[in-house]
Amino acid sequence: MAFLTLHGISKRYGDFTAIEQLDLEVERGELLALLGPSGCGKTTTLQMVAGFVSPTTGRIMLDGRDITNERPEKRGIGVVFQSYALFPHMTVAGNVGFGLEMRKVRRQEREERVAEALALVRLNGLGHRYPKELSGGQRQRVAIARAIAMEPELLLLDEPMSNLDAKLREEMHIELRAIQKRLGITTILVTHDQVEAMTMSDRIAVMHRGTIAQLSTPYDAYERPATPFASTFLGRTNTLSGEVLHRNPRCAVVAVSGTTLHVPHEGRHVDGAVHVYIRPEKVHLANGDARLRGRIATRVFVGNQWLLEVETELGKLRVAQPNLGAPPPDEGHEVGLAWTDDDLRVLTQDGPEGAHGHA
Repeated sequence: MAFLTLHGISKRYGDFTAIEQLDLEVERGELLALLGPSGCGKTTTLQMVAGFVSPTTGRIMLDGRDITNERPEKRGIGVVFQSYALFPHMTVAGNVGFGLEMRKVRRQEREERVAEALALVRLNGLGHRYPKELSGGQRQRVAIARAIAMEPELLLLDEPMSNLDAKLREEMHIELRAIQKRLGITTILVTHDQVEAMTMSDRIAVMHRGTIAQLSTPYDAYERPATPFASTFLGRTNTLSGEVLHRNPRCAVVAVSGTTLHVPHEGRHVDGAVHVYIRPEKVHLANGDARLRGRIATRVFVGNQWLLEVETELGKLRVAQPNLGAPPPDEGHEVGLAWTDDDLRVLTQDGPEGAHGHA
């Protein structure tokens, strides 16, 4: 049985439905990311698990007990908020130990658990400081230490890195994931940052309009998107509109702007109007074995790779070329493009959630 189960969860505010009949299981020790744009329902879902918001329908089970109507402080859940919510008038040690004090934990045990939690987030020796004397990354670690000092059964992280700069955020992804693995705490991370979700989680629930568009490992979510929305939200992709001509056991033959593409259908039923997707890094500059020719409209250098936009008869294709030392041809040059059929994905245009925006 799963450690945390959400069964038939809905949340309505008047005529507005924030969450619609959501089912989700989280295994013990797992880190699950709820990923999606603003307004998709991910934070509402987290707040219902925490007990800050009551579901309109459904049940929430934690380790075999029904917590649907339990008060937040009775649930044994740690929460790290986007704002960190530290008390400015309390020292770091005071902040980390506050919940333990409220629970009437004896002073010696409290001090030991505070010291352990601060050591875990690499803030040894800073217990006497106040939040205003810390950097953003340190304040975030205090918030994490405060949550884990309570030894929660479940840890909820609500956009915890959004106030940090890019480099620090990257470091904290790795650090927080290492802490979570070491402690084995079941964790749910809410984020709109795809890199954060892919770096930190065991599985990703891609959320869209109050439902889960895809639930899978980060690799499968990226490489095998199950819906048009998941395909375009997670990472950059090229989206080509086409029509299925016929389907054999392995692939669909799709006509796109007068060109025929052979696209693996992965056992899904695809027919009629479809979208064909290919990631920019799967399209290569080629000479003899080119599938398509085009002209470079834009060329941008971003350090580890070159990003190109190439005008072709299929439309404008994005190409990501690794920086191997020599720059690609200049803007205005004609180039050949190649890919393998296995790198193409096909989904019916009116996917389950009817979303087919572009990344």
